[in-house]
Amino acid sequence: MAKLDYLSPPDLEQVRLAYRFADQAHLGQIRNSGEPYITHPIAVAAQCAEWKLDAQALMAALLHDSLEDCGVTKIELIERFGSPVAELVDGLTKLDKLHFNTREENQAESFRKMLLAMARDVRVILIKLADRTHNMRTLSDAPREKWARIASETLDIYAPIANRLGLNQTYRELQDLAFCHLRPWRYAILSKAVAKARSRRRDLIQKVQREVETAFANSGMKVRIAGREKTLFSIYKKMDEKHLSFAQVTDIYGFRVLAPSVIDCYTALGTLHQLYKPVPGKFKDHIAIGKLNGYQSLHTTLVGPSGVNVEFQVRTEAMHIVAESGIAAHWLYKVNNPQEMTNGDRLGSKWLQSLLDIQDETRDAAEFWDHVKVDLFPDAVYVFTPKSQIMALPRGATVVDFAYAIHSNVGDRTLAARINGEQVPLRTELKNGDVIEIVTAPVSTPNPAWLGFVRTARARSKIRHHLKTLAHTESEGLGEKLLAQALRAEGIDKLPGETDENHVIWEKLLRFSGNKSRSELLTDIGMGKRIATIVAKRLLTLLTDNGEKPDAVLLTRERYSANETVSQGSVLLDGSENASVRYALCCRPVPGDGIVGYLGRGEGLIVHTDDCAVAMKLKNKDSERFIGVEWSDEPIRTFETGVLVTITNGKGVLARVAAALASAEADITHIDMEDEAAQDATDLRFVIAVRDRNHLDVALRNLRRTPSVLKAERAKITQ
Repeated sequence: MAKLDYLSPPDLEQVRLAYRFADQAHLGQIRNSGEPYITHPIAVAAQCAEWKLDAQALMAALLHDSLEDCGVTKIELIERFGSPVAELVDGLTKLDKLHFNTREENQAESFRKMLLAMARDVRVILIKLADRTHNMRTLSDAPREKWARIASETLDIYAPIANRLGLNQTYRELQDLAFCHLRPWRYAILSKAVAKARSRRRDLIQKVQREVETAFANSGMKVRIAGREKTLFSIYKKMDEKHLSFAQVTDIYGFRVLAPSVIDCYTALGTLHQLYKPVPGKFKDHIAIGKLNGYQSLHTTLVGPSGVNVEFQVRTEAMHIVAESGIAAHWLYKVNNPQEMTNGDRLGSKWLQSLLDIQDETRDAAEFWDHVKVDLFPDAVYVFTPKSQIMALPRGATVVDFAYAIHSNVGDRTLAARINGEQVPLRTELKNGDVIEIVTAPVSTPNPAWLGFVRTARARSKIRHHLKTLAHTESEGLGEKLLAQALRAEGIDKLPGETDENHVIWEKLLRFSGNKSRSELLTDIGMGKRIATIVAKRLLTLLTDNGEKPDAVLLTRERYSANETVSQGSVLLDGSENASVRYALCCRPVPGDGIVGYLGRGEGLIVHTDDCAVAMKLKNKDSERFIGVEWSDEPIRTFETGVLVTITNGKGVLARVAAALASAEADITHIDMEDEAAQDATDLRFVIAVRDRNHLDVALRNLRRTPSVLKAERAKITQ
């Protein structure tokens, strides 16, 4: 109660009531340590009181396990303590275990629920972090076999979230506690080494502190100086990542200088640089450019007495509160200096808002968690828009990430990009200070290959969402064509429309296929998940029950022409199909080739040449999945195909081969050479883009006429 002096008497009374309710609910429950269970909610509420959270949050902290462990219902909580408190408790409550098959799935769903509740109300995550901190402090009482799982979960999830929200103190404590339980031996050895180093360097540290204090006293500036020690986990991580011995980690100790105002921070920095020499390249200005989580400070490393490097952080008191408590500083500092708080608060909520955006596009918990994990390690780069607006992105972010960070429409329409005025590939990683200009085009759409290099969750989820929508629309169109074609073969001229009189027929058909809507059924046919002929036969039965008769003339014509393999209803291909039709990589068909279409399960229509060995195997195994396909008279693009060229080795041969292809106006899209050392005769494999068979023949003729070419032929797997 001593910590709650900042609350009003009515609020205090509410917190008291919540405590009594929780105490009653947990009566008879014991923690692993043998203490009454209620000690845990009290400890969580005490941590929240450190952050000066409001009464509702403290009540939720006291009640946070009552829904899960004591059979108290949400309605009961709403009646007693009001809806906001019940919502907070519900956001904290893990999901009912019965719904999930695996621990991973359960965990991903729990995190999704927690993160979304936190996006709506950040107090949820603050209480959750306080809960996890107390659980970690008392983890030694838990069974040993649980240590590794809980500690690694803390390192992977909760510590990064604390860091992302700027809760530095909690972040450091969680890391150290997790390290202690995950690697007890390494922890023990390191803490001994640090204690030894501490006593060895005590004189040196005291000397630096005296000299710094004197320097500031002489300049007449009032500052507060405090020592700062690197956590054991961050020392271990540095040793592990950079392969250093303990003796090589120099920045174990440092100092924090708290100055009255921002101007004083820079003056203090000048005083320090006059006193000791700065180490070049070790100065960072996080005041002018704050970190993603709102952290602001000046960092500099100086060469102190005896040539030992000492790190200094210079910041104001307000920045210090944000640095230690991050988003929780919103409550801590609200009263005194509201205008200084906007920065950290805004950055935290901006990230939380992006969680809601990602959630809208990904309904799958594991996928959502994958997206969020990407953003939880915010080692940032700072870049500029052409109008000099600064943007922070995670390290490793590419031009495409930048485009999506501006707006999803910009990302979707990205065509090219310029960094510092120079044209660059879209996969280029951004560096600090880059000025980026995105070139867009209305016809441009996201490319599936982008998923291979984008770094931010926002970009990844937007691209996936766009591709899913696109694939569905196209597959629906293809499914409609296929079903209409199969129905013609049964003697019905066209598909029944979506009119009121046909509503019952579609309802019955959907019940037969197990789909929710006409659109979903057609998409499934287009994706190869349902076979058009079977659906058409069922539809025919329903139509004849309804009094519609097959057309005998149409039936005869379709059956006859199908046997002659020039079916009227073949799917026409002109290259405009995107996601719904794929051209097989084993034989790479081009216009002019005889072709067959295979409806892969869930893959849409795959087109093979009619003599392709892979297609032959599939035909023996799965013949009902093959459908008639034909080339359109005027394809609208070029098609890729493989060419195998055998050459005698010599200077400039590759250039001559490339020139021969260029003179035939065939584009080279890929080239592959044998791995072994060059021999007299070497095979080159090209993938080239041609208009049709005739164009390919011209390219092959050009190659055969080229000096040093022994053989040139089309590369594909035939029988």
